[in-house]
This record gives sequence, structure tokens and C-alpha cells, in this order.
Amino acid sequence: MARVSQEHLDARRRQILDGAARCFARNGFHATSMQDVLAEVGLSAGAVYRYFAGKEELIAAIADEAFAGIHGAFEEASRQSPPPTPEVLLGAVLRLFLEERIPGADRRAFARLILQVWSETARDERLAASLQDGFDGMRVLWTKIVDGYRESGLLAADVPAEHLARTLIAVAQGYIAQQALFGDIDVTMLEDGLRGLMSMSVYGSVTMDPQSAS
Repeated sequence: MARVSQEHLDARRRQILDGAARCFARNGFHATSMQDVLAEVGLSAGAVYRYFAGKEELIAAIADEAFAGIHGAFEEASRQSPPPTPEVLLGAVLRLFLEERIPGADRRAFARLILQVWSETARDERLAASLQDGFDGMRVLWTKIVDGYRESGLLAADVPAEHLARTLIAVAQGYIAQQALFGDIDVTMLEDGLRGLMSMSVYGSVTMDPQSAS
């Protein structure tokens, strides 16, 4: 029997994951059956089950791949001195992972998929643990990036790096949610918005009293 190359195995796995991602983005996890995935990828049940035992494994593999890719992009940025400014870094990573991320799907597909992964963590402990690991890793990387801004004189020292890291992660999460829910939001809007906020002067600014806002 001819031996199947690793390249062939990897390509087949990629084909299955891309097809499953299109199905999940289009119809949702719960409305998608394994039969839908088989029809999408044009493979037999035996060919698909060789790689994945079922829908849950497909979801987990797609999520793990996304977390690893995003983590790698920010890790590379954290090694630069000084690191790219937030609007440049977030803009580049979001373009990489949201635009044409799923072959054959529209631009909103990956954002919709991410939103579904977040919601699935409420019922899937394995997925929740994976998301927590991904989030913790991102916090560490963004903290390093913020420290790089500070060491380069780009950032004042009076705000904890952890707080800024969580805020920047929230900006990225908010953009993904907007793209999934409302669609066709150009990353340029995020870049311009961050650039505008960062240009605000803190001198002479008015501080709001929390008591007066209640």
C-alpha cells in the first residue's frame, strides 16, 4: 500500500477545518450536523472521522488554531523595540485574522465564528479552558508590549500595564463583536479611532467625580 505523505494529511485536515468553519459561521454550531460538514468538504465519513471524532473536536481545533495564530502575531510584536503602537498593531492583526480568514466565506465569517466560540464556553469546559489559556497568554503579551512602550518613553508610568493590557484586549474583542453583529466595519475605523484617542491631551482635562455620575 502506498504511504500517504504528511503534506497530504495536513492538506486534508486543512480542507476539513475550512469546510467546518464555513458551516459553523453560516449556520451556527448547533444547527450544523456532521452530515453538513461532510457535504461541504465533499469527503466520506471515514475520511473525516480519521481526523476528528465529531463536531466538538472540530470546534476545539478551530478555536485552538485561532488562539495560536493571534498569540503568535502579538508575540512577534512584543519582541520589537519599540513595539508597534496600538492602532498599528491591532489593525495589522485584525486584518490578518478577520479578512478572508476562511476560504470561500465572506468577510464577517471569522468574526461570527469567534463570537460563537465565546458563547460555547458557557457549556463546554474544554473550550472554556482553552479560551482562558488564550486570554491569559494575551494578557502577558500585551503587558510586555505596554512595558515596551513605557521603556521607549512612549507611555507615562502612572497606569498599571495590566490595566492597559486588558483595555486593549477589550478594544479588539469589541471590534470582533461589531464585525460579527453589524458587518463590514473597516479596520481603518478602529485605527483612526485609536489614533484620535491617543492624540488627546491629558493637560487641562476634566476629571469626572464618580459620585456625581451616580
